[in-house]
Amino acid sequence: MAEVGAHLTAAPAGGDRPSIFEAVAQDSLMAAVKPALQHLVKVLAESNPARYGSLWRWFDEIYVLLDLLLQHPYLARCSASFSENFYSLKRIPMGEGTWQALATAGLPKRQHWKSLLLLVLVPYLKGKLEKLVSSLREEDEYSIHPPSSSWKRFYRAFLAAYPFVNMTWEGWFLIQQLCYILGKAQHHSPLLRLAGVRLVRLTAEDIQALEKKLAGATSSQTHSFTSRVQLALRKALGGIAFSLSTGLSVSVFFLQFLDWWYSSENQETIKSLTALPTPPPPVHLDHEPSSALLPKLKTVCPLCHKIRVNATALSTSGFVFCYRCIYSHVKAHQCCPVTGYATELQHLVKLYSPES
Repeated sequence: MAEVGAHLTAAPAGGDRPSIFEAVAQDSLMAAVKPALQHLVKVLAESNPARYGSLWRWFDEIYVLLDLLLQHPYLARCSASFSENFYSLKRIPMGEGTWQALATAGLPKRQHWKSLLLLVLVPYLKGKLEKLVSSLREEDEYSIHPPSSSWKRFYRAFLAAYPFVNMTWEGWFLIQQLCYILGKAQHHSPLLRLAGVRLVRLTAEDIQALEKKLAGATSSQTHSFTSRVQLALRKALGGIAFSLSTGLSVSVFFLQFLDWWYSSENQETIKSLTALPTPPPPVHLDHEPSSALLPKLKTVCPLCHKIRVNATALSTSGFVFCYRCIYSHVKAHQCCPVTGYATELQHLVKLYSPES
């Protein structure tokens, strides 16, 4: 009984049930991480397709593996996913009444593996299904398959049914959240119900037990070779999970900041903060633009007053000259012959007309 008591703690009479804001916030935390990593991998792949192209092609599978390495240790050590532990929540099996297991005891194997599969596999399959629907819609728009093919009839029926299936899925989550708000349900998400667990807040005993377990794991030593190998593997996996969790923890604020920065409500404020100052008026020139140099015909060079040869524009003023004329003038005077603006040879722009 003493050993059982060491792993159990009295459930508080009230207040252990997290609010809907905490429950939804921990769901949105992981939902914001994947798009950020996906955008990073996309930028890398576009910058160097030969090196990072495979990361973009297999991003979903790589992300599932990283998610699995992240969630499994947290469920085993803290009885919670990464985001749930971040918000000081834990999972307990359904049916537990007055007594609850400490977070360090972990979940029963059945609830552990069901939770892990629902946390990792369901988002992966849903994302793959959405990509499949998007590709099928593109094929349907461009009529890649023959209209009379049985495959086209099948995926057209699938595309017609998918919005209703997706609406049912999202409606299920919405109804579950409404029931949770009204106190008619113990879960805010159907996935928790399928896993056979519910969310509660961490107690003071849970936090103390987690701190002791972390301190004991770092101070324990073993001398057998097999135990050392197992410990090294556990440390490697734990180090990967810790690196992921630490990086995600640091990125939480940054992601929330980016979400605020690019939100439509803050665009006016951002424009006022980042708006460039109004440029000053043009510097007064020693001489006004010489209208006498400008010919009446647009095809005539203002310098030689002949039909332009090898037309070249001056990017500082916009006027067009013969290449030989403007090159010699800019090289000698470093200014536009019409406006007097300071100019260099690098501001010469070759023009290509349809006739040439």
